[in-house]
Amino acid sequence: MKFTIEQIKTEHQKVKSGADFPRYIQALKDLGVSYYTSYISDNNIDYFDSQNQLTATTRGKDEAVRSVSGIVNLDQFKSRLKLHQQGGTDYATFCHDCAENGIEGWNMDLNKMTCSYFDKTGNEVLIEQVPTL
Repeated sequence: MKFTIEQIKTEHQKVKSGADFPRYIQALKDLGVSYYTSYISDNNIDYFDSQNQLTATTRGKDEAVRSVSGIVNLDQFKSRLKLHQQGGTDYATFCHDCAENGIEGWNMDLNKMTCSYFDKTGNEVLIEQVPTL
């Protein structure tokens, strides 16, 4: 079964804060998403199926383009990430916090249930275990 952008958007609309994230990830797994890569600078997200084939891509809106800092402030990012995960910020604020602290994006592996945040040069700077339901 191939998933569609419409199905992903429907699930994403249910997310109000980082606290809703585990439910969102489970819904994506149920759709057949294996992993996805999210890019802060242009708000693009690439979704891959169980055969690691690029199956769907969302393209960010022009106003979503962000300048990502070339300097990673990992301690500040971890603090903002924790706040987001506890439901203290919305997705737009979290993306701004990523850019400000040098995070270009993340790879979400739904098989390993890990999220790897990376900088502008593609270096992984933080890997987290994704909470499950």
